[in-house]
Amino acid sequence: MWIILGVIAIAATIANLCMYAAGKDYKIAMAMGLSFTALTLTDAYSMVSTWVKAEDWGALFDVVPTMEIALWILTFISILLNISPILLELKNKK
Repeated sequence: MWIILGVIAIAATIANLCMYAAGKDYKIAMAMGLSFTALTLTDAYSMVSTWVKAEDWGALFDVVPTMEIALWILTFISILLNISPILLELKNKK
């Protein structure tokens, strides 16, 4: 499920940037991009919680260290890309 949510977050972020480039109202796409990023993170956390409940320590040891780094980096990129139109508008107003 987290893959589907992640793909939707990426699509919404791309829509956000395309709408900004076209001069259209991009704020709904920005909200969707950030919301689906949050849902992706929540679903990944739920997956890890399921592994803990099942005491699947092998899965935790194998996946979580790499997944943590990837989630931090991808979340940071998602936030920057989604708020970049707002930052560009502020810069252009000055």
